[in-house]
Amino acid sequence: MDYKSYRGNSPQRKKRHWLAALLVLFAAGVLAFGALELVIWRGGQGRTAQAGDGPEVMVIFGCQMRRDGPSILLRDRLDTALAYWEEHPDIKIVVTGGKGDDEHVSEAQGMYDYLTAHGVDGHDILLEDQSRNTHQNIRNTLALMGETSIPWAGSEDGPGSYVLVSSDFHLARILMLWGRAAGTTANVSTLPAPVSHAPSRVQMTFREPLALVKSFLFDR
Repeated sequence: MDYKSYRGNSPQRKKRHWLAALLVLFAAGVLAFGALELVIWRGGQGRTAQAGDGPEVMVIFGCQMRRDGPSILLRDRLDTALAYWEEHPDIKIVVTGGKGDDEHVSEAQGMYDYLTAHGVDGHDILLEDQSRNTHQNIRNTLALMGETSIPWAGSEDGPGSYVLVSSDFHLARILMLWGRAAGTTANVSTLPAPVSHAPSRVQMTFREPLALVKSFLFDR
């Protein structure tokens, strides 16, 4: 073999090896992204509780509040919850979401105002207005439900069953974190809200897989 020829081809071989490695990494990334999207899609299909006689409490997860009212995503969630409440008027409601730096009121307060303006009795709504993320939403809600001072919370152990309301893309992460915090999701139903804002749908297609990984690794 000609030594000069071998040396001349060596950089090209290295380049091909690097290209092959990058293609393998890209393919692995696409497969991982696809698997996460499948998990998110399955979580967003809605879920019926496996235990209990039906939800006693509906938990609505917050989203951005604007000065003129709930954002489109939050309004989608609230309208979905209202449709369920109309068929189950005796259900109690928890609205969960704190006040972000760019919000003039807490998400919980904004949801309370919207629901009461649409006919829900304010005495049937409990506000959890301290949380800043989904992990805190769930932890704080479960803590409230465990307080015996809440007159309609059911037994001393809290309500027997819940229905959780949020955007469809959000529910897989909610279920994962709820099971981690409560120890079970057997008494949990989910009610997916449609996403009527197309730009938000596109944004969440890329954002939510990353949020799911982050929650899986760090929200404990």
